[in-house]
Amino acid sequence: MTMGDRLRELRLRKNISQEEVARQIGITRSAYSHYEINNRQPVYETLKKLAVLFNVSLDYIIGGEQQSKPDTQMMPEAIEIIRILGSMDQDKRKQSIDRMMAVIRSAE
Repeated sequence: MTMGDRLRELRLRKNISQEEVARQIGITRSAYSHYEINNRQPVYETLKKLAVLFNVSLDYIIGGEQQSKPDTQMMPEAIEIIRILGSMDQDKRKQSIDRMMAVIRSAE
């Protein structure tokens, strides 16, 4: 099975469109569709985002035999938070996480 086949299978299993995958990982639908038809290979950072989105290992995406992780639906908001945190430098990421944790603690 090619990487494109695997990405398509994961997307269909999650029952989302190419547009939704692209939006959640921060690329264009056209770029993502090229991955599914094996015209392009995603860069490492995009592969990491796809692994998080589909809740599988990088090895599984690139064609390894490792089974996917148990399917737990991640809220779109959580995926967006991960994407935003991943784009921050280390200090801003720590500050943001500290603020989020303070809000969570105050809500308990």
